[in-house]
Amino acid sequence: MRTLIFIILILGLYACNTAHEVPSYLTGHEVTFRENPRSANLEWFQEAKYGMFIHYGLYSQLEKGEWVQLRDTIPVAEYAKLKDTFTAGHFDAEMITGLALKAGMKYITITSKHHDGFCLFETGATDFNVLNSPCGRDLIKELYEACEQKGLGLFLYYSYGADWKHPYFYPREAGWSAARPAYKEAQPEYKYEKEADFQIYVDFVHQQLTELLTQYPNIAGIWFDPIMGYYNRPDLFPIDSTYALVRSLSPHALISFKQGANGDEDFMAPERGGGARVGQQFEVARKVYELNRDKPREICNTLQPHAWGYNKQHDGNHKTAAEILEMLEDAASIDANLLLNVGPKGDGSFPEEDIRALEEAGQLLKSD
Repeated sequence: MRTLIFIILILGLYACNTAHEVPSYLTGHEVTFRENPRSANLEWFQEAKYGMFIHYGLYSQLEKGEWVQLRDTIPVAEYAKLKDTFTAGHFDAEMITGLALKAGMKYITITSKHHDGFCLFETGATDFNVLNSPCGRDLIKELYEACEQKGLGLFLYYSYGADWKHPYFYPREAGWSAARPAYKEAQPEYKYEKEADFQIYVDFVHQQLTELLTQYPNIAGIWFDPIMGYYNRPDLFPIDSTYALVRSLSPHALISFKQGANGDEDFMAPERGGGARVGQQFEVARKVYELNRDKPREICNTLQPHAWGYNKQHDGNHKTAAEILEMLEDAASIDANLLLNVGPKGDGSFPEEDIRALEEAGQLLKSD
C-alpha cells in the first residue's frame, strides 16, 4: 500500500511539473508565462513576425492543389483510396525545421486536418488518418518534437468549417457550395438528414481537439479554417464551447479563425493581405471584424502562384527570394506577421525552388 501511495504522489508531482512546463519556443518569456501563459504566448507571437505554413495531405499526390476533391468532384470512396498510396517517404521533420531556421522563421503552421478530412496525426475518432496508411507515422508528432528541440513554435491548422469526408457535416443545400463537392450522384457515405445531425460532427471535432491538445501539449495554438463555412451557418457551430475547450485544455494556446468567428480569437489571419473583410455580406462577419480589427494580425501567402497544396502545373513559377523579402516588408508595414506557405510534393519532399528561395531570403535577412 505504501508503495502504491508513493507512486501516486510521484505521478501527481510529475503532472504538476508538466502542467507548468514552459514550451521551448517561449524561452525569454518564462516570467510572464508563470503569471499568464496566454499573455506570454501573445508577446512571443507579436515578436516572431515570420512563420512557415505547410499544406500537406492526400491531395498532394494528385499534384493539383488542396481543393482537387471538390473541383474535380472526385467521389468520396475514390478519393479515400489515396490513403492506400500515402507513404510520406520524404517528409523529414528535421529538414523542415532546419529550413525554417535558415529562412529566419520562428514558427510553423501545418495542416493537421484539411477539408478532405484526412488526419496527419494519431486519432481514435476516425481511421482516415496517417497511421492507417502505408506511411504508418504520426507526422504531427514528428514535427512537434523537432520544433520542441529547436525552439520553434508549432500551430496546428484544423479544418473546422469544412469536412468533405465526415458523414454529418452539413450539405451544399444548407447554404454553402463548398460544404460538399457538387456530386451528380448521391454519396452513400453522407448521412446528414437534419440539423441536429451536425452535433455528431461537432462531437467528432471536440474529440480531435482534445487529442491534439493533450498529445502535443506545447503547441503554440490552433489555426481554424475555413471561415466561410462558419459564416454561412453560424447557428450550427457552438463556437463558444469549442474555444472554451481549447482554453481549458491549454491555457497558453492561441486561437485563430481567419477574420474571426466570435471575437474571442487571439489574432486575425487574413489570406494574402486583402482578406480581412471577406464575408462582410454576413452580419456576423461585420460584427466580429469590428471586435478583432485592433488585434495582432498574420498575413498568410503561398510560394506557389495561388495554390496552397502542391500544384505541379506551376513548377518553375514559384516566388523568388526577392519576392519573399517584399512580402515580409509589406507585412511589417502594417505590423503583421507573414505566414509563408510551402506545398510539399506527394512524397513529402519540398520543391527545390522553394528551398532555394527560402534559404537565399534567409541569408539576405541575416546580412541586413
